[in-house]
Order: sequence, then C-alpha cells, then structure tokens
Amino acid sequence: MIPVFAHRPVLVKEVIEALQPKTCGWYVDGTLGGGGHAEAVLESSSPDGLLFGCDRDERALAATTQRLARFEERMILNQGNFTDLPKWVQSESCDGVLLDLGTSSPQLDQAARGFSFQQDGPLDMRMDQRQKQTAADVINTWEEPKLARLFWEYGGERESRRIAKAIVETRATGLIRNTTTLAAVVERAKPRRGAKTHPATQVFQALRMEVNDELGSLQTGLAGVWGLLKVGGRLAVITFHSLEDRVVKNFGQRLERDYIASGEVDIPELRRSKPVEARWLQRKAIKPSDEELKVNPRSRSAQLRVLEKLK
Repeated sequence: MIPVFAHRPVLVKEVIEALQPKTCGWYVDGTLGGGGHAEAVLESSSPDGLLFGCDRDERALAATTQRLARFEERMILNQGNFTDLPKWVQSESCDGVLLDLGTSSPQLDQAARGFSFQQDGPLDMRMDQRQKQTAADVINTWEEPKLARLFWEYGGERESRRIAKAIVETRATGLIRNTTTLAAVVERAKPRRGAKTHPATQVFQALRMEVNDELGSLQTGLAGVWGLLKVGGRLAVITFHSLEDRVVKNFGQRLERDYIASGEVDIPELRRSKPVEARWLQRKAIKPSDEELKVNPRSRSAQLRVLEKLK
C-alpha cells in the first residue's frame, strides 16, 4: 500500500530552470516532502543523474521512495534533517541543492499530526516523530514571558502577552492537549472580530517553528549544504516566512561580498578583503505565477532565491 502523502510542490518549473539538471549531474533535495521536486530533477537529469534526498518525516520519505521507485538506481534517500547531509554526501560533489522549507499539505491536513487547528488533534507538530519535544510540551511547561516572546518573535503576534497569560491561566486548571483547545484559548484572548484569518494562526506557526527548530536548522544547514556544491553549482531555497527569507538573504549577502566585516558593526576601515564566493541568479525573489496561484493557493507566500557558487 502506498503511503498517503499527496503534496503539490511549488515553483517546480522555476526550480528546474534554476538548477538546470543535466546528465551525469549530482543533486540534493534536502526536504523531499511528497517528492515532486525530486521527480522533476530526476526526469530532467536522465538518464544517469544522481539524487541524494532526505526528509525528517518518515511518512513523506516512505511515500517518496515508492513514488520514485522507477529511479531506484539513481537516488539515495535517508530520513533526517538536511543539516546532516554533509555527514553522508561528499563535499564539493554536487551540481545543485534544493531546500523547500515549511510544512507539507499532508502534514497540515492530517489531524493526528497536530499542525492545524482546522481539525481536532493532539498538540504534536513534530516533523520527525523520533524527537521528544512536542507542541504540548512547550504550551504546558514554558513560563509566560517565554511563551509571549516565542509568539512575538516567530509569529509576529501583537497580542502575544495576552495570549501567553490566557494559556498559563487555562493550563492551571488542566493541561492543554489538543489543537482545538489551544485555538479556543487563543480566540478568547484575541477575539476574531471579523478578521479573515483565525486568531490562532500566528501562534500555531510560532509553535511549529520552535518544535522543529526551523530557523536554527536553516542557519546551520545553509553552510553545510553550501559545502556540498561544486564551483558553478547552485543552491535554491524556497521560503514561506519572512524570518526564513531574511536568513537566506543574509547568508547570500555574506558570500557575495568581497570583504569580511570585523565585529558586529560593519566599519569600512576595518574590513578585510576576501574573494567573492557567490552571485544571486537574480536580485529579487522568484514568486509563483498567477497560474500557479490559481491551482495552488497555498503557494501564495512562497519565495525562491538562488545562489551560484563562484569559489
């Protein structure tokens, strides 16, 4: 039986145009998801391009392995975080690397995963079920100021303090274990008042990012996967959140400079020269076309940035 993990990948055409897969090329998909991007890369690099792929979600990996069974001899897939890729992929060996950040539709749509408040489910949110910390652990053990800071920094939630206070007061009478329970607590603290989006949207986003250490993984992982690229290779990163996009932009800006700033403040007189290591394929982020937005509304916040390795 094929595992259910039907996910519509975003910006597939744009990713292929950026990576330009070729015969004999080596490529990495560090966030396999449902395997849509990986399939396009393998098809474009026929007949003998090689793909290294991983995903933290064992269900996604199982589904992708079956979906891409016809390419079995041309791919090596493992469960894990893309931060671990340098442990099993040879450095400076690859022609292209893709990271598609964020959450897959099946993760959002399966109540048992606890990513969404649209259906009642356990407060889980773990992409990798092997890890211990869940969203319920964060909600039921973190102190009020720490929760407020999380909702503000990762979710941009303006009512973060009021929501954190409501959570702490509620859990004093019993643990908050389910998605709909948490959503109701947030809505009581922050009434909807006609807003299009549910009041708990940013809280759930912040929780997911914390549980899976998404920003930490990105900051660590970018340098790691960059080391896998040959000169002339390209790194393509799809983000869905402004904080992620900022991390990618800052990473690229450091590589494209011809100097290293000494200290936290960039003082021109204290700069040390260095070779330019990368160039942006284009300055502005690549966004989904109107046609893609029509068939996949969830792609609306996607942004693709591409760096080419020069040294």
